[in-house]
Amino acid sequence: MPSTTLDPPRLDERWIADFQAGHAATMAAVYRQHFELVRSAVAPILRGADRETVIHEVFLRLLSIEKLRRAYQGGSFASWLFAVAKNHAIDYARRRARETPGGLVPSAEGATEHIEKQLEARLLVQQFRREVLPPEWHGVFEARFIRQLDQREAARLLNIPRTTLLYREHRIRGLLRTFLLHPDAGHATPSAAPGVKEKRHGRT
Repeated sequence: MPSTTLDPPRLDERWIADFQAGHAATMAAVYRQHFELVRSAVAPILRGADRETVIHEVFLRLLSIEKLRRAYQGGSFASWLFAVAKNHAIDYARRRARETPGGLVPSAEGATEHIEKQLEARLLVQQFRREVLPPEWHGVFEARFIRQLDQREAARLLNIPRTTLLYREHRIRGLLRTFLLHPDAGHATPSAAPGVKEKRHGRT
Protein backbone atom coordinates (compact mmCIF):
# COMPACT_ATOMS: atom_id res chain seq x y z
CA MET A 1 0.00 0.00 0.00
CA PRO A 2 1.53 3.37 -0.96
CA SER A 3 2.17 6.05 1.62
CA THR A 4 -0.61 8.55 2.13
CA THR A 5 1.75 11.35 3.17
CA LEU A 6 1.23 12.99 -0.23
CA ASP A 7 -2.52 13.17 0.24
CA PRO A 8 -3.93 16.70 0.01
CA PRO A 9 -4.02 18.14 3.55
CA ARG A 10 -7.81 18.50 3.60
CA LEU A 11 -9.72 15.94 1.62
CA ASP A 12 -12.99 17.65 2.44
CA GLU A 13 -16.08 17.66 0.27
CA ARG A 14 -15.06 20.90 -1.45
CA TRP A 15 -11.64 19.50 -2.51
CA ILE A 16 -13.25 16.31 -3.80
CA ALA A 17 -15.84 18.35 -5.74
CA ASP A 18 -13.10 20.50 -7.26
CA PHE A 19 -11.10 17.41 -8.25
CA GLN A 20 -14.12 15.67 -9.76
CA ALA A 21 -14.97 18.83 -11.70
CA GLY A 22 -11.41 19.13 -13.02
CA HIS A 23 -10.66 22.50 -11.40
CA ALA A 24 -7.45 23.80 -13.00
CA ALA A 25 -5.62 24.70 -9.79
CA THR A 26 -6.57 21.41 -8.15
CA MET A 27 -5.41 19.34 -11.13
CA ALA A 28 -2.11 21.24 -11.30
CA ALA A 29 -1.56 20.55 -7.58
CA VAL A 30 -2.34 16.85 -8.07
CA TYR A 31 0.29 16.68 -10.83
CA ARG A 32 2.95 18.44 -8.74
CA GLN A 33 2.33 16.49 -5.54
CA HIS A 34 1.72 13.04 -6.99
CA PHE A 35 4.04 12.76 -9.99
CA GLU A 36 6.56 10.61 -8.10
CA LEU A 37 3.81 8.41 -6.69
CA VAL A 38 2.49 7.70 -10.20
CA ARG A 39 6.04 7.03 -11.36
CA SER A 40 6.50 4.53 -8.51
CA ALA A 41 3.31 2.72 -9.57
CA VAL A 42 4.35 2.49 -13.22
CA ALA A 43 8.11 1.87 -12.86
CA PRO A 44 7.95 -1.84 -11.88
CA ILE A 45 5.86 -2.58 -14.97
CA LEU A 46 7.29 -0.45 -17.78
CA ARG A 47 10.66 0.99 -18.73
CA GLY A 48 12.07 3.81 -20.80
CA ALA A 49 9.82 5.72 -23.17
CA ASP A 50 6.82 3.48 -22.42
CA ARG A 51 7.09 4.31 -18.71
CA GLU A 52 7.24 8.06 -19.35
CA THR A 53 4.37 7.85 -21.83
CA VAL A 54 2.11 6.04 -19.37
CA ILE A 55 2.94 8.41 -16.50
CA HIS A 56 1.75 11.35 -18.57
CA GLU A 57 -1.20 9.39 -19.96
CA VAL A 58 -2.43 8.89 -16.39
CA PHE A 59 -2.48 12.61 -15.72
CA LEU A 60 -3.95 13.40 -19.12
CA ARG A 61 -6.74 10.91 -18.50
CA LEU A 62 -7.43 12.59 -15.16
CA LEU A 63 -7.66 15.92 -16.98
CA SER A 64 -9.87 14.79 -19.83
CA ILE A 65 -12.12 12.03 -18.42
CA GLU A 66 -14.63 13.21 -15.84
CA LYS A 67 -15.92 9.67 -15.25
CA LEU A 68 -12.45 8.64 -14.06
CA ARG A 69 -12.21 11.59 -11.65
CA ARG A 70 -15.67 10.84 -10.27
CA ALA A 71 -14.57 7.29 -9.50
CA TYR A 72 -12.72 8.80 -6.54
CA GLN A 73 -15.30 9.15 -3.77
CA GLY A 74 -13.06 9.78 -0.77
CA GLY A 75 -10.55 7.97 1.41
CA SER A 76 -6.84 7.77 0.64
CA PHE A 77 -6.31 9.69 -2.58
CA ALA A 78 -2.73 8.38 -2.89
CA SER A 79 -3.90 4.76 -2.71
CA TRP A 80 -6.62 5.40 -5.29
CA LEU A 81 -4.26 7.16 -7.68
CA PHE A 82 -1.58 4.50 -7.20
CA ALA A 83 -4.12 1.81 -8.19
CA VAL A 84 -5.30 3.85 -11.21
CA ALA A 85 -1.72 4.29 -12.43
CA LYS A 86 -0.75 0.66 -11.83
CA ASN A 87 -3.83 -0.67 -13.63
CA HIS A 88 -3.23 1.65 -16.57
CA ALA A 89 0.39 0.49 -16.79
CA ILE A 90 -0.70 -3.16 -16.73
CA ASP A 91 -3.27 -2.54 -19.49
CA TYR A 92 -0.65 -0.73 -21.57
CA ALA A 93 1.86 -3.57 -21.09
CA ARG A 94 -0.75 -6.12 -22.16
CA ARG A 95 -1.53 -4.15 -25.31
CA ARG A 96 2.18 -3.93 -26.09
CA ALA A 97 2.57 -7.67 -25.53
CA ARG A 98 -0.22 -8.34 -28.01
CA GLU A 99 1.40 -5.86 -30.42
CA THR A 100 -1.89 -4.06 -30.86
CA PRO A 101 -1.93 -1.09 -29.48
CA GLY A 102 -15.69 10.41 -21.83
CA GLY A 103 -17.95 13.24 -22.31
CA LEU A 104 -18.98 16.02 -19.93
CA VAL A 105 -21.94 15.21 -17.72
CA PRO A 106 -23.39 18.31 -16.07
CA SER A 107 -23.73 18.13 -12.31
CA ALA A 108 -27.19 17.42 -10.97
CA GLU A 109 -26.74 20.52 -8.85
CA GLY A 110 -26.78 22.60 -12.02
CA ALA A 111 -24.88 25.49 -10.45
CA THR A 112 -23.12 27.72 -12.97
CA GLU A 113 -19.89 27.75 -10.98
CA HIS A 114 -19.83 23.96 -10.78
CA ILE A 115 -20.47 23.55 -14.51
CA GLU A 116 -17.69 25.99 -15.29
CA LYS A 117 -15.30 23.90 -13.21
CA GLN A 118 -16.33 20.78 -15.12
CA LEU A 119 -15.46 22.57 -18.33
CA GLU A 120 -12.03 23.61 -17.11
CA ALA A 121 -10.44 20.19 -17.63
CA ARG A 122 -11.59 20.02 -21.25
CA LEU A 123 -10.59 23.64 -21.77
CA LEU A 124 -7.11 22.88 -20.45
CA VAL A 125 -6.68 20.12 -23.04
CA GLN A 126 -7.98 22.46 -25.74
CA GLN A 127 -5.65 25.21 -24.53
CA PHE A 128 -2.71 22.80 -24.63
CA ARG A 129 -3.55 21.88 -28.22
CA ARG A 130 -4.15 25.47 -29.29
CA GLU A 131 -1.35 27.33 -27.52
CA VAL A 132 1.41 24.79 -27.01
CA LEU A 133 1.34 21.95 -29.54
CA PRO A 134 2.78 22.62 -33.00
CA PRO A 135 0.08 21.78 -35.56
CA GLU A 136 2.15 18.94 -37.02
CA TRP A 137 2.19 17.22 -33.61
CA HIS A 138 -1.59 17.22 -33.09
CA GLY A 139 -1.96 13.82 -34.74
CA VAL A 140 0.60 12.19 -32.44
CA PHE A 141 -1.05 13.78 -29.38
CA GLU A 142 -4.47 12.50 -30.44
CA ALA A 143 -3.29 9.01 -31.39
CA ARG A 144 -0.91 8.32 -28.50
CA PHE A 145 -2.18 10.40 -25.58
CA ILE A 146 -5.93 10.61 -26.20
CA ARG A 147 -6.79 7.46 -28.17
CA GLN A 148 -3.84 5.54 -26.63
CA LEU A 149 -2.97 3.62 -29.77
CA ASP A 150 0.27 1.68 -29.62
CA GLN A 151 3.29 3.09 -31.44
CA ARG A 152 3.06 0.84 -34.50
CA GLU A 153 -0.62 1.52 -35.04
CA ALA A 154 -0.20 5.26 -34.44
CA ALA A 155 2.71 5.49 -36.89
CA ARG A 156 0.73 3.54 -39.50
CA LEU A 157 -2.34 5.75 -39.01
CA LEU A 158 -0.31 8.95 -39.28
CA ASN A 159 1.89 7.62 -42.10
CA ILE A 160 5.11 8.62 -40.35
CA PRO A 161 8.17 6.59 -39.29
CA ARG A 162 8.23 5.29 -35.73
CA THR A 163 11.40 7.30 -35.15
CA THR A 164 9.47 10.48 -35.95
CA LEU A 165 6.62 9.34 -33.71
CA LEU A 166 9.02 8.69 -30.82
CA TYR A 167 10.69 12.08 -31.24
CA ARG A 168 7.38 13.96 -31.26
CA GLU A 169 6.07 11.91 -28.34
CA HIS A 170 9.17 12.75 -26.31
CA ARG A 171 8.77 16.47 -27.04
CA ILE A 172 5.04 16.38 -26.24
CA ARG A 173 5.72 14.79 -22.84
CA GLY A 174 8.06 17.65 -21.98
CA LEU A 175 5.54 20.25 -23.13
CA LEU A 176 2.76 18.55 -21.18
CA ARG A 177 4.82 18.48 -17.99
CA THR A 178 5.57 22.22 -18.27
CA PHE A 179 1.97 23.05 -19.15
CA LEU A 180 0.47 21.10 -16.25
CA LEU A 181 2.85 22.71 -13.79
CA HIS A 182 2.17 26.21 -15.13
CA PRO A 183 -1.21 26.16 -16.94
CA ASP A 184 -1.66 29.94 -16.77
CA ALA A 185 1.79 30.88 -18.05
CA GLY A 186 2.45 31.91 -21.62
CA HIS A 187 3.78 29.05 -23.73
CA ALA A 188 5.73 29.52 -26.92
CA THR A 189 5.04 26.93 -29.59
CA PRO A 190 8.29 24.98 -30.03
CA SER A 191 9.94 24.04 -33.25
CA ALA A 192 12.03 20.98 -34.03
CA ALA A 193 15.37 20.96 -32.25
CA PRO A 194 18.27 22.49 -34.20
CA GLY A 195 19.79 19.98 -36.56
CA VAL A 196 16.79 17.64 -36.36
CA LYS A 197 14.96 17.10 -39.62
CA GLU A 198 11.82 15.06 -39.22
CA LYS A 199 10.94 12.47 -41.80
CA ARG A 200 7.40 12.92 -43.04
CA HIS A 201 6.93 10.02 -45.45
CA GLY A 202 7.25 6.28 -45.16
CA ARG A 203 7.41 4.15 -42.04
CA THR A 204 10.00 2.17 -40.08
